[in-house]
Amino acid sequence: MKIAFMGIRGIPASYSGFETFVEQVAKRLARRGHEVTVYNRSTFVLYRGRSYMGVRLVRLPTLPTKHFDSIVHTSLCCLHALFRKYDVVYICGVGNAPLAFLPRSRGARVLLNVDGADWQRDKWGRFARTYLRICESAATRTADAIIADARVIQDRYRQLFNVNTLFIPYGANIRRHEGSDVLERFDLERRKYVLFVGRMVPENCAHTLIRAFSRVETDMKLVIVGDAPYSDEYKASLKALAGRRVVFTGYLFGEEYQEISSGAYLFVLASGVDGTRPVLLDQMAFGNAVLVRNTPANVEVVGRYGRTFTHGPEDEQDLALQLQELIDHPEEVIALRQAAEDRVRTKYSWERVTDRYELLFQLLLEQKSIPKIAECLEREIPLEPELLPSPLALIPETISIEEVFNRG
Repeated sequence: MKIAFMGIRGIPASYSGFETFVEQVAKRLARRGHEVTVYNRSTFVLYRGRSYMGVRLVRLPTLPTKHFDSIVHTSLCCLHALFRKYDVVYICGVGNAPLAFLPRSRGARVLLNVDGADWQRDKWGRFARTYLRICESAATRTADAIIADARVIQDRYRQLFNVNTLFIPYGANIRRHEGSDVLERFDLERRKYVLFVGRMVPENCAHTLIRAFSRVETDMKLVIVGDAPYSDEYKASLKALAGRRVVFTGYLFGEEYQEISSGAYLFVLASGVDGTRPVLLDQMAFGNAVLVRNTPANVEVVGRYGRTFTHGPEDEQDLALQLQELIDHPEEVIALRQAAEDRVRTKYSWERVTDRYELLFQLLLEQKSIPKIAECLEREIPLEPELLPSPLALIPETISIEEVFNRG
């Protein structure tokens, strides 16, 4: 099959979940013999090669502004695709929904990954929010299939528009890494810091975590990994809010990101925007205990194998309470580390996710209906694992201080 991915900044991945998803699935599809193309934004991706891990790369320009970056680049991608005879075009981002008709007009089957409720993000003003809500409706008419990465997104489209979507989650790879100097560079000790990873934008709620952490009695540090364009004012407010125990690293990639993830005591996901967060799966794959905001999509991912804090007016207070309890009870953290890793291994492997996409593309080209495709995906490649034991059952009766910092 000839497959194209667009609507992202590009690969190699260096920004957000969509980029990681495309890189992981595209390279696996290429390895299986498919002809795969990924469209990169020339202003964001430093890599200048024409291919990456067997995937053909096409660099096109854009307008690098908050409101026009994605739509301008994806418009050019769709126009370019008109002359390439792709079998399948996969578009990321609900804001690109109005463009899906272009590759469809030349016979390509078009899938649109709508992500979460993008219009809820704090960075958007009234006009942008209205546009994104219109795009949600447009997606039901312009694409051959809508991809939902969380059951809650499926439910949303069924309730609002009475349409069937296809559920395929993100994935993650079980991994560990030691050997870079990133911990030494930021004066960190293994298992002596709480980790946050995400873009520095208000909806990711780093400000809530920083305020909650200031209430916690501990000598651990809080490490904030990430950055973002177009958000200088918000980043300045975070640094003004932070105390001496908070460390800002900026972007970290490759071995540095892997090592700082591998050495965390626990990982916190504070975002209030619903939808699967790839970074959550990534951190679970590193064997980290996870503490997440209690939203339907987060609970769907962690199940019984992570801790949650309140999603609402009392979020900061409850987050501080949960942090204190987990820091005071390392035996539970160790159990949650193993449970998180098992959860990823049984349900969220990238190979399993790629299997689903490969089958989906084949069924689309065979003109199967969306309900029939959904039924076939669940039958042939089920995602729900056998029930794992409760993390509490994994807590050892006795534990030494050395185990607290070395296990997992």
